[in-house]
Amino acid sequence: SRKLVEKYDFIAFEDLKIKNMMRNHHLAKSISDVSWNMLQSFTAYKAEWAGKVVTFVNPKNTSQECSSCGKIVKKNLNIKIHHCPYCGLVLDRHVNAAINILHRGLKKIGLGYTDLMPVRGLALDTPMTQEANEFSRG
Repeated sequence: SRKLVEKYDFIAFEDLKIKNMMRNHHLAKSISDVSWNMLQSFTAYKAEWAGKVVTFVNPKNTSQECSSCGKIVKKNLNIKIHHCPYCGLVLDRHVNAAINILHRGLKKIGLGYTDLMPVRGLALDTPMTQEANEFSRG
């Protein structure tokens, strides 16, 4: 949380309902191993003291919505690549979701995102877990 607040002036999180997700036995173990709420709480607390902005957005369809054209592209959780048949955007589903979370967060605080360009050509094999572990230390 400290590194997030030091590095960014604006941070957007999905407003996940962890209690509801714990009811899904496929997700329960991995969710219980991660301190989602703790990271969000620590980040919001530290951001407030640092004069930074943290917001929470509706998580609905963040990985299904194309971050370039806005169309819904249905996919199962085992599909790791977002490939939009409408505009041709191809990138990691988590990167697509992160862009959507950023867009929603900016819109929520009234900044908009019309000047942001979609991320294209991003490496699809970028390890996400190492970065997540780095932030989990605090």
